Amino acid sequence: MITTQHALGLDASHLCEAQDGHRLEKQTYNAFLLMQKAAKKDNININIASSYRNFERQKFIWDQKWQGLRPLYSSNGSLLDNASLSEEKKLAAILTWSALPGASRHHWGTDLDIFDRRGIERSGKKLQLVPDEYSRNGPCGALSEWLTGNAEKFDFYLPYSFYNGGVSAEPWHISFQPVAHKIQQLQTLGALQALITKEAISGQDYVLCRLPMIYHKYILNRGIDA
Repeated sequence: MITTQHALGLDASHLCEAQDGHRLEKQTYNAFLLMQKAAKKDNININIASSYRNFERQKFIWDQKWQGLRPLYSSNGSLLDNASLSEEKKLAAILTWSALPGASRHHWGTDLDIFDRRGIERSGKKLQLVPDEYSRNGPCGALSEWLTGNAEKFDFYLPYSFYNGGVSAEPWHISFQPVAHKIQQLQTLGALQALITKEAISGQDYVLCRLPMIYHKYILNRGIDA
C-alpha cells in the first residue's frame, strides 16, 4: 500500500530495479517498458536519465543551492549571483529548477527524466536536460515529438509541459498518471509542513513561512495563479 512516507521520499519499498541502475514504481516500470518497445518500432530511442530520488538526496541538492555551492539560474536560464539575492529571490530561483525536499515528484518512483542516448552521442555533447535539446532540431527532438503523440497511450504525461510562472518547462520529465495521481494526494501541505519542521533544511524558517505559497505555485505548479 502506498503511504505518505512514499510520497515524501522517505520509503522506497514500493520500487523495483529498472534499467541502468535506476529504480521505479513497479507499474510505472512495466508501462515504461511497453512504451520503450513501441517507440523502438518507430525508430525512436528512449533512455532513462533520472528516476527515483529520495528525500536525503533532494535535501543535499537543496542545501547546496541555498548555501551558494551550486549555481542558480533565472527562469530564462541566466546565471544569477547567489550572494546578492534576497531570500525571496533565492527561493524562487531554486524552486524554478529544483523541488523542495519532500515535494519532488521524483520521490514517487512514477516520474522520470528521459532522453535519446543515440541523439546525444551523435551531437558530441553531454546531456544537460535543457529545453534546446528537445527542440525540433535538438538531439532529443524526435523523441519529444513522438511523446506528444504517443505518451498518453501508455498513461504517461508531461507535468511540466510549459512554464506558467512556477516550475520551468521540462520536456524530458514524464509521469505515470494512474499511480502518480494517487501518491500526489498524500503529498499534502500538512504533511510537508510537519516534515520541514522536523528536518533541518537550509532556509528552514523562511521556507516554513512561505510554504502555503510554495505549495500552490510550485508543488501544485499553478504558477501565476498563486
